[in-house]
Amino acid sequence: MSADRPDPAAEFTRLRPLLFTIAYEILGSATDADDVLQDSYLRWAEVDVEVVRDVKSYLAQLVTRQALNALRAAGRRKEEYIGPWLPEPLLVDRQQTAADAAEDIILAESVSMAMMVVLQTLTPDERAVFVLHDVFGFEHSEIASAIGKSAASVRQIAHRARGHVRARRHRFEPIDAHASEQLTVSFFAAAATGDLDGLMAMLAPDVTWTADSDGKASAARRPVSGAERVARLIIGLVRLGGPAARVESAMYNGAPAFVLWTGDRLEGVISVEVTDGLITNFYAMRNPEKLDTVLVPRSIDR
Repeated sequence: MSADRPDPAAEFTRLRPLLFTIAYEILGSATDADDVLQDSYLRWAEVDVEVVRDVKSYLAQLVTRQALNALRAAGRRKEEYIGPWLPEPLLVDRQQTAADAAEDIILAESVSMAMMVVLQTLTPDERAVFVLHDVFGFEHSEIASAIGKSAASVRQIAHRARGHVRARRHRFEPIDAHASEQLTVSFFAAAATGDLDGLMAMLAPDVTWTADSDGKASAARRPVSGAERVARLIIGLVRLGGPAARVESAMYNGAPAFVLWTGDRLEGVISVEVTDGLITNFYAMRNPEKLDTVLVPRSIDR
């Protein structure tokens, strides 16, 4: 390959964090996003790179088309899912993620669990348009090529999707790793000792617990709301683990999280949403099939 000719593999690797983030936000699954990127790379390898004017735009469109195909193929599985469906928790690799990306508030909010849950309420086209335009800043004409619609239709979809997101999403509050660890230690110290009042002091009155298990692990099959009900549920969960249970502090999707273990067995990841210093939502991932890769750090970008 000549020095002037673009290296397809190098270009794909350079943009991989951005492409992964697009696929993850559309699909809600890091595992499926990896599959989409693998398939997209194989398709990219067959392209004459010299005729591609904008590699970033071309690859974003390619990955979006593949992600939408995967999303539609997964539709029936979601219809048969037992209990709530939650996005896979995302462990962001802060060492591999560029400093400017790590400090990007728009990017952080876009992968927050609260936003990921909201994105699942949109249609596939709405999700793709919102992600590509409002998060990544692609033009309507570029998005039109990715989803097979006219630019005018994309503008309408973008307006509709933006309205849905604004109506449903919670105010985003970034939180650092130190604050996350303090919250985790305080919270589970109260849970381990059965301190109901101590737990409730950290919970918003309308706090909600949502667990994803697909019937494959012990978990509430409907969301549980209210500070006392959620506090009692958590105390029971900690006691159920017995002496072999342990909890580790972590940051998933840019927010505090609890990683639950029984001995060497990973039991779940509980992501926490904090607003005005109080916990407003717990997102408990208990489905073992969606825990396979949650300990793998991922690089993100936009």
